[in-house]
Amino acid sequence: MRLVTVRRGAGFSDSGTILIDSDTFRVAKLDTATALAVAEAVARLWLGGQAPIRGEGSGALRDGLVRFLANSFLEKQFGRDAVESELFRQRLAYVAVAKRDAPLARANALDATYFGSVPNRGAMVWRLVDRKIGHDVFLAVLRSVVETAKGDQNGFTLPAFRAALSSRGGEAIKTLLDQQLDQVPDTDLMAGLPQARSGDWVSALRNFGSTDVTVSVAATTERGERMAVEVTIPARNFGEAVFKTPARVTRVEIDPEKLYPQLDYSNDTAPKTRDITEALADATLQLGAQDYVKAETVAREIVNAYPRLQEARILLARALLSQNKLEEAERLFRSALDEPLPTSATLAWANIGLGEISLKRGQAADAVKRLSDAVAASRDYPSSLAARAARIRAEAAANSAPAIDEGARTFITQLSQAIVSGKKIELDARIVPGELVRFVTGLAGTPTEIWETRVLRTELIDQNLLAADVAIHAKQLGRESSGTAVLVLSRVGGAWKLSDIELFEVR
Repeated sequence: MRLVTVRRGAGFSDSGTILIDSDTFRVAKLDTATALAVAEAVARLWLGGQAPIRGEGSGALRDGLVRFLANSFLEKQFGRDAVESELFRQRLAYVAVAKRDAPLARANALDATYFGSVPNRGAMVWRLVDRKIGHDVFLAVLRSVVETAKGDQNGFTLPAFRAALSSRGGEAIKTLLDQQLDQVPDTDLMAGLPQARSGDWVSALRNFGSTDVTVSVAATTERGERMAVEVTIPARNFGEAVFKTPARVTRVEIDPEKLYPQLDYSNDTAPKTRDITEALADATLQLGAQDYVKAETVAREIVNAYPRLQEARILLARALLSQNKLEEAERLFRSALDEPLPTSATLAWANIGLGEISLKRGQAADAVKRLSDAVAASRDYPSSLAARAARIRAEAAANSAPAIDEGARTFITQLSQAIVSGKKIELDARIVPGELVRFVTGLAGTPTEIWETRVLRTELIDQNLLAADVAIHAKQLGRESSGTAVLVLSRVGGAWKLSDIELFEVR
């Protein structure tokens, strides 16, 4: 296996070579996306390297089975709690396309829903089968089928794997595979409010789908005790879960492990919780609108319902920080960093939050370190923008700003002059060939009266790559604008040229 860092194309792999983000080795902790990408590449190499994966429905093996194996490895390596957030994100990605989905056995990469469905729903189906037949049996069947496929010109196929699982697991597994692979997904399970009855507590259940399901139903009492019962709910019919306890049941959840792929997971609990996608969007919107009290309320609601969801904890911590509730915000940020397998966004925002807290406490040196870690971890525009702006403030407070590369400063001055000239030939001479075509075309076609660029900070990424934080003041068509940007310079033929613009906040 070979890991190759790249600035573009991270996540792709082929023949044992895995492309990962260029900043991965600069971050103190492995992020979940990188871990999943590496685990999937290894699983895909093990399967496809022994026998080619072929035939109709091969995506359920090439992408669905591979993701299931990768998830299983992450759970074994980092623990059940660590992988829970990743499984949650995979469910959200599937639900977004579930109502337009096709049978897994006939899905192919030309389908509009393929990449949202097949890797995620496929992994869920194999996890369900694995749980029903037993993990050791599932892996034994898989190894046997792959070994047999080595000498078969048809390779490793979905029908062969299904037949082997059905032979080992009997009619129940065959029926389950037929339902999950051949039918359009329509399963939707609903839990009703718990009611007292004859000394027990009972929750009505409903199955809107066209297939019978056997699921666990979990209850939580007012004393915080948890119990579970297994219930079979017929297709398009009702059932009930009976909990033998005198204690008042305050919450019921159907299929708490979320083994069954469903069209909607928002009605799995009673009392019903808010739809998680809408709640996250609302909390983010309120945070952006600077209504921090409302953002805190929404984020806390999500954290109470989904305590393992990293995104919710980060939103809550950011809302608290904005209200100067530093102690609770710090505790949440640190708990997010302590996750065994955090997302890159968690690493970025947690370090941004802790850096801002250090600044407020006058600990500028610690803030610089935290914010530098945040810059390295950031993979999205908002966190990168926030981390870079805060790092410049922290370095000024600590009087520790690195020296600016004079060669880069000179080049950026020349680039500004070329922009004002409006001559495409002068702009092309300062841009890496083939890069930023639309940027150059737009500048060459728009009269520019003023374009002043002040270099705030430079950072040498490697011998031939440099990132420059700059402040820009421009006047085009009589309209003035100003803001910040991050210019990426590449050394070509011994001279700097502009190769990318990571951030551009000039308004």
